[in-house]
Amino acid sequence: MKYPKEYLDEIKTRLKVSSVVSKVVSLKKRGKEFVGLSPFKNEKTPSFTVNDEKEFYHCFATSEHGNIFDFVMKTQNLRFGEAVKYLANIAGMQPYLFTKQDEEREKNWKEYLSIYSNYVDYYHDQLLKNEKLSYARDYLKNRSLGKDDVKKFKIGFVEKNPSFFDELKKEFSEKTLLESGLFYFDENKKIYVERFRGRLIFPINNISGQPIALGGRIIQNFDYLAKYINSPETPFFKKGSNLYNLDQARKLSNKLDHIFLVEGYMDVVGLCKNEIENVVANLGTSLTDKQILVLNQFFGDIIICFDGDESGYKAALRAAENSIKELKPEKQISFLFLPNKEDPDSFVNKNGKNFFLDFTKENKISIHQFIFSHYKKQTENNPSSMAVFEKKLRSITNTIKDSFIKKYILEYFLEKIAELTPHSNQNKNKFFKKKIKSLESTKKIYIESETITGVELKEYSLLYLILNNLSFFQSNIHLVENIKIFTEINKQILNSIIDKLKVKDQIDVDNLNLDQQLLDKINKFAPIKHILKNKPNNDDQVIDLLDDISKDLFNHGLELRIQELESKFSKDMSERTFNELKELKNERKSN
Repeated sequence: MKYPKEYLDEIKTRLKVSSVVSKVVSLKKRGKEFVGLSPFKNEKTPSFTVNDEKEFYHCFATSEHGNIFDFVMKTQNLRFGEAVKYLANIAGMQPYLFTKQDEEREKNWKEYLSIYSNYVDYYHDQLLKNEKLSYARDYLKNRSLGKDDVKKFKIGFVEKNPSFFDELKKEFSEKTLLESGLFYFDENKKIYVERFRGRLIFPINNISGQPIALGGRIIQNFDYLAKYINSPETPFFKKGSNLYNLDQARKLSNKLDHIFLVEGYMDVVGLCKNEIENVVANLGTSLTDKQILVLNQFFGDIIICFDGDESGYKAALRAAENSIKELKPEKQISFLFLPNKEDPDSFVNKNGKNFFLDFTKENKISIHQFIFSHYKKQTENNPSSMAVFEKKLRSITNTIKDSFIKKYILEYFLEKIAELTPHSNQNKNKFFKKKIKSLESTKKIYIESETITGVELKEYSLLYLILNNLSFFQSNIHLVENIKIFTEINKQILNSIIDKLKVKDQIDVDNLNLDQQLLDKINKFAPIKHILKNKPNNDDQVIDLLDDISKDLFNHGLELRIQELESKFSKDMSERTFNELKELKNERKSN
C-alpha cells in the first residue's frame, strides 16, 4: 500500500526538518543551517547539519542523509508507515489508514481541489481582462493595489449575476458543487446561487499552496450585506485550522523568526505590498489553539497586530487569553497596538515599511505584559478589587499547558501585584526618601544644570570626596578600587586618579593632570561638598560618606541590571534569566 504523494508532501510542508530533528539533537543556528552532534556516532565536534530550506539533514561523520521520514526511521528504528503516522500526528493531521473511506476521501479531495482551482482561475482572469469589471479594478487602484498585487494573491471578482455554476456542472455533480461551499440552493427560485457574487475574492490556500476556500469582500457599501464573508466549513476546510497567506509566509521562516498575525485579507496584501511578507491573517474567527500551533512550527515570535480601535483591542484580548495556554519556553507571543482608527493596511501605506518595523520594535509587548496591563486598568486600589485581580490572573495562568512557563508567568504576575501594594514598597520608599533628602539640600545646584542626572551627582560626590582626601585614599586605595561608576568621562577620571594613587610619591590635585573644566564641574555640582563644609573632616566621616555613596551607586547598578533582565525575560522566558532576576530582586529588598 502506497501513501498518496499529496499526503506525504503536506506532512513535509507542515514540519520543518529542524523542528523534528531538535527533538533528538541539540541544534545551533549557523548561517542558513543548523549544526549539532551526530545522533549516529559519538563525537565531540559537531558534524551534523540541517537545512530547512532544502528539507534535508546530512551527517559528515557517517554520510547519513535524508528527509524527516528518513531521520525518524533511523533514530527511532521505525518502519516507513510508522514514521508517517508519528510525523502526521506531530503535524496535526489525521492518520491515513488505507480504508475505503480514505480512498473515497482522497477522490473527493481531488475533486474539491479541482473545483476551487477552476473557480479561482476563472474569476481571477475575469478581474484582469473583463472590460465590464473596470469598476472593480478602480476600487483596487484606490486601495493602492496594482496588477502585480492582484496576480500575486490571485485576487478575483465575481459578477453580480454570474453563471459559472453551469460551466462547472459539465464536469462535476450538483452534489459535489454544493458541498464545496461555493454555491447554495435558493429554495424560492429553485436555482443554485454563487455565494460570493458581487464580491472580490481572496483565495485561502492550504499550506501546500492549493486553494481550499475563499474570503469575499463587497466593494460597494450596502448596509444589509456583511463587508466580509468566508467559505463555510467543509470536510476539507476548517476556519480554525487555517491561516490566510501561510503558504507564502512559511517560506520566510528560514530568514525571519517572527510573523505578523493580522485580522483582514487587505491587511496581509497591504503589508506584503510594502515588502513585509511575513504576515498571515486569521479567518474571521477568534484565534485558535491550532493556528498558534501551526505558526509555532515555523516561527519563534508571533506578533498579533489587530486594528487600532475598540473592536480590535477586544479581539486582541480574546486572542491573548486563548493563545497564552500554548506558550512555550522557546516561543514568544507579542502584541502590537496601532494608533486609534488605523489598521495594518492603512498604517503601513501611510508611513512605509521602515516606520512600521521601527514602530513594532518600540511598541510591541509580550503577551503576559498585555494581560497584566489590561486587568490592572480594571482594578481599584482596595483589597476586594485586588483579590479579584489576582484571582483572574491565577485563572489565566492555570490554562497554560507548559509547566515551566506556567510557573514563571505566575511569578511575574505575583511580583507585579506585590509592587502595587504599600507593604512591598516599604524598602523602596526608604531608599527613595534618602535620595530626595539629598536632592533637597542641593536643589539650587540641580536646577542650575538640569542636564546632570542623579547618578552623575553621586559620581561627582565620590570624586570630590577622593580629591579632597588624597592622602587618606592613597593609604586606603582598596576602598575605592572596586567602586563601579556609570558615566564614561567620570569613569576615566576615577581610573586616572587611582593610577596616580598607586604611585607611592606624595600627590596633590595639581599634579593629577586633570582637565580644569572637569574639576570645576565636580567642585561646583558635587552635593557632598555642603555636608563636608558643615562637619569636621576626619577619617571616620570620610568612610561613612564613602559607604553611603558607594551603596547608592551599587543600588543604581542593581536597578539597571534588574530592568535589563526583566526586558530579557519578557522575550526569552528562560529559567536561568528568571533565577538571576529573582536573586537580584531579593538583593534589592535586603538593601
